[in-house]
Amino acid sequence: MAKTRPLSPHLQIYKLPLPAVMSITHRISGVVLSSGTVLLAFWLMMLGSGEAGFATAQMILSHPAGMLVLAGYSAALFYHGCNGVRHLFWDMGKGLTIEALYRSGRLTIGLAVVLFVLFWLYQLSAIIG
Repeated sequence: MAKTRPLSPHLQIYKLPLPAVMSITHRISGVVLSSGTVLLAFWLMMLGSGEAGFATAQMILSHPAGMLVLAGYSAALFYHGCNGVRHLFWDMGKGLTIEALYRSGRLTIGLAVVLFVLFWLYQLSAIIG
């Protein structure tokens, strides 16, 4: 009779380390940025098509769903940019110890969040008043 053994490592037990999570999210944010470039191209085409087309694009992007898409795009942009700088330091051979990886990872996430919040506070203040 065959022994039933648990999977190793089991998905409910195994916790991905911060560098692995950040690597995965860096790739995902790159895909989001690539997809968001289509939105940017749409906006630029509408800008070039005249006043009516630009007004339509602005109406779409100023809708709450459009603002949510723009917020997601900007979050991906800030995260990907900050993590890209982190990768540049790695390319120079700096920050490759385990402690430095975790410290720079937390710094990257914190800086991306701060930049995102400051950017949207500025944008919302320009919209409101």
